Amino acid sequence: MVTLQLSQIRVPPGQRIILEDVSWQVFEAILNELGEHRRSRVAYSQGTLEIMAPLPEHERSKVIIGDLVKALLDELDLNWESLGSTTFKRKDISAGIEPDDCFYIQNYKLMIGKDKIDLSVDPPSDLAIEIDVTSKTQISAYEALRVPEIWRYENKNLEISLLQGEQYVQSLISPIFPAFSMMELIPRFVEMAQTTGMSSALRVFRQLVRQQIQNSENK
Repeated sequence: MVTLQLSQIRVPPGQRIILEDVSWQVFEAILNELGEHRRSRVAYSQGTLEIMAPLPEHERSKVIIGDLVKALLDELDLNWESLGSTTFKRKDISAGIEPDDCFYIQNYKLMIGKDKIDLSVDPPSDLAIEIDVTSKTQISAYEALRVPEIWRYENKNLEISLLQGEQYVQSLISPIFPAFSMMELIPRFVEMAQTTGMSSALRVFRQLVRQQIQNSENK
């Protein structure tokens, strides 16, 4: 048997490695060795470990989508807590994943001031966001962890998946933002941010949201 140290393995940006038959103990050890301040992301489900290194375009899309969600939540006067790429894991179901971004909205009060999440007692995030540039999101880990809603952004398209029973089904709307066409708005303003800049795109987005809210109130 050949044994390699984790420090000997390099994952170039835009690439990923998949390891099979990884025990939970080894998964935990790898997380500890990788540390919290890193660019790579991991996903673990039933013994399969995936380590991904995002591209710069991945990071830009992640930031602008997260900012758009925060802006919309604020304009709707909804409280929220964002835990970014926090590691969500549960030993009893052999699942763990690090979303590109995540939000607690219905359960935001439970997360105020929390630095670490224990899914044996804490709820999963209400919304997880994944940017599928490097690889496809490992849905099985999200299903096991019971995250109710996932957004996946890929090739200028947003896909909304809702947990129904044990599996995800695609949806045209987000239950969190039922009055807004997020599948149209998110790609539109991600593209705008690429051409006019993030701050400009966010200002235009806020104006649009305020106008739609005002129109709704006047009906």
